[in-house]
Amino acid sequence: MIITHVSVDGFRNLSGVSVNPSAGFNVISGKNAQGKTNFLEAMWILSGCRSFRGSKERDYLKIGGESMRSEMTVKDSRREQTISYSMSRSSPDVRSIEINGVGYGGTRPLFGVFKCISFTPEDKEIVKGPPEKRRAFMDMGASQLDPSMVMMINRFNAVMSQRNALLKKIMRGQADSSQLDVWDRQTARLGAKLSFMRHAYVSAAGNICSELYGAISGGSENLELSYRSNVFSEGDFENAFGPQACELYYKKLTDSRERDLISGTTSAGAGRDEILVKIDGMSAREYGSQGQIKSTALVMKLAQAQAFMRKCSEPPVIFLDDVMGELDGDRQRSVFEIIRDMQVFVTVPNADAVIPEMKGRLFTAEGGRIYEQNSVSPHRE
Repeated sequence: MIITHVSVDGFRNLSGVSVNPSAGFNVISGKNAQGKTNFLEAMWILSGCRSFRGSKERDYLKIGGESMRSEMTVKDSRREQTISYSMSRSSPDVRSIEINGVGYGGTRPLFGVFKCISFTPEDKEIVKGPPEKRRAFMDMGASQLDPSMVMMINRFNAVMSQRNALLKKIMRGQADSSQLDVWDRQTARLGAKLSFMRHAYVSAAGNICSELYGAISGGSENLELSYRSNVFSEGDFENAFGPQACELYYKKLTDSRERDLISGTTSAGAGRDEILVKIDGMSAREYGSQGQIKSTALVMKLAQAQAFMRKCSEPPVIFLDDVMGELDGDRQRSVFEIIRDMQVFVTVPNADAVIPEMKGRLFTAEGGRIYEQNSVSPHRE
């Protein structure tokens, strides 16, 4: 998959941006607060995902601006499509999503059109942050491989909300505990399926992570990812998903009911799942150096891209925000070998911060505009 054209206006500080990127590497350089990351973010929201900054949608609008629009033309092995996202200050809670001129009420259809992987400095939280960061990583990666995962997650979250609301009503004497069984059965069915899908993804991505980390570290360190379920043992996943798994999950819920009725929230299940990340057998979160944590997080994101490419036979688009300049030449070349067949957007303070192999097309961000530098390497062009 490649992006053939991008136009952005009114998104944060960006104005009048119109870019025809290279199908290979695209380096965007510039000082801080000039629009480099905003440009990546304006493209990222067209994937159907929330901002990688965790921003609210109304924050997309430029200060003092009346409207914003981000539009992109993407091409995969089957066809070329144009997608857009726009909103106005007069109705900041109403967004307009279009795919090939057809309007949609939400962003979910975008998820099936544009596939990309982003890495930002905040992604170090995948390794050193709380478990919900790693669950989000699992769910995003698995959803890109199997879009039905999105529906599964949404349904599971909805049922969990209903169960937790019922728990609070029971605590206040407004409902009877016998009503829990209906929600526990639904939670068990959805939660067990979600756990099995997560386990399958982490197993596949973990193998890729080990390969990639070995390449980046020069084989001096070993990275291991493993899935830790709050319900199932590793041996349980050796069997195919079925009624037995649902019953195990249901029993876990019933065993924890007394505790849940005291706390007013669900204490067991897929909402407590975790990924264990180890370097040479030691917890990366607890004992990893800053360099190891950043390399591990980068590798986990690149493994998402590799897993998608292996299943779908075409690569996603890669966004690398403010990361390559912090890697030495050898590590940059290791990353280059991993992503060399993908379309890549790299932001750096100075274009000289990246190795020559990555300089496919050069752009400068300045004052909310993106300019091509008219300096194109023959590499991959």
